[in-house]
Amino acid sequence: MSPNGSDRSPRRPMRRKLLQAMTAGLVLATATGCTYKDFPRLGMPTPTTEEAPRILSLWQGSWAAALAVGVLVWGLIIWSAIFHRRSRTKIEVPAQTRYNMPIEALYTVVPLIIVSVLFYFTARDETKLLSLTDKKPDVTVNVVGFQWSWGFNYITPVDGVSGDAKTDANLAAIPDRFKKDFPAAAGGVYDVGTPGTKNPQTGNPGPTLWLPEGETVRFVLTSRDVIHSFWVVPFLMKMDVIPGHTNAFQVTPNQEGTFLGKCAELCGVDHSRMLFNVKVVSPERYQQHLKDLAKKGQTGYIPAGIAQTSHEKNRETNNL
Repeated sequence: MSPNGSDRSPRRPMRRKLLQAMTAGLVLATATGCTYKDFPRLGMPTPTTEEAPRILSLWQGSWAAALAVGVLVWGLIIWSAIFHRRSRTKIEVPAQTRYNMPIEALYTVVPLIIVSVLFYFTARDETKLLSLTDKKPDVTVNVVGFQWSWGFNYITPVDGVSGDAKTDANLAAIPDRFKKDFPAAAGGVYDVGTPGTKNPQTGNPGPTLWLPEGETVRFVLTSRDVIHSFWVVPFLMKMDVIPGHTNAFQVTPNQEGTFLGKCAELCGVDHSRMLFNVKVVSPERYQQHLKDLAKKGQTGYIPAGIAQTSHEKNRETNNL
């Protein structure tokens, strides 16, 4: 019986709180709308390119490592709380462990091993994902970011369109190391959007970038003003779009459909409106889309952006 005459045990409120916390955790885990098929991806969308599974694997491996470390730490905390509690040992101050070199060395070596392993797999996958020499692209698209939308220069020969992307003044900001892989006599076509543009099929805001399924696409990223970030959500890949510095990466879409894209870098007051769509279609439909853009008069290229800075030119020269 408690001092106030009540039969209520002081442990009951703690048990009740623990039960409430476990119930809340169960609700949070089951109210997300995810199915059992979604759990292995740990929050990632379904990959839609040949390169995306590599990114997903790195994500899952990182979570597995974090969970293993978490279980070990939680286990040690719970073990210490149970087996070294004062009520069990009846000792006011337990024996203290000082200058235990094996334990201190373990505390240093184990984190170094964990970080080194994570660094190795991250560097390996990043090198593979950013390589532009493993495979020559079938399609090249210059993605132009600007406040507050996107433009797409399709750098490819189109019937009835004259010009050459390698010498076009609107693409002067792109370094020669990227232009050397441009197709010859690529007059090209373009598409450009505004924040009010919508995809006619889905109604989703932003312009629509068309890509062919099963063909390797190289994105050459340039900016007209500030730093943006080009992110196609189910591609599991994003990269900064930097003024005065050209970035590039390539993917091979392997699933048809219309997917969402957005700017992933805070770029100003209307950053949230910098949305776009990616429509992956058959190669035949893709070629027809390019012809449709030409018929609309959207031939040639829109300005790619700010010219490469002297600092960036010097960096590239020193790295050659």
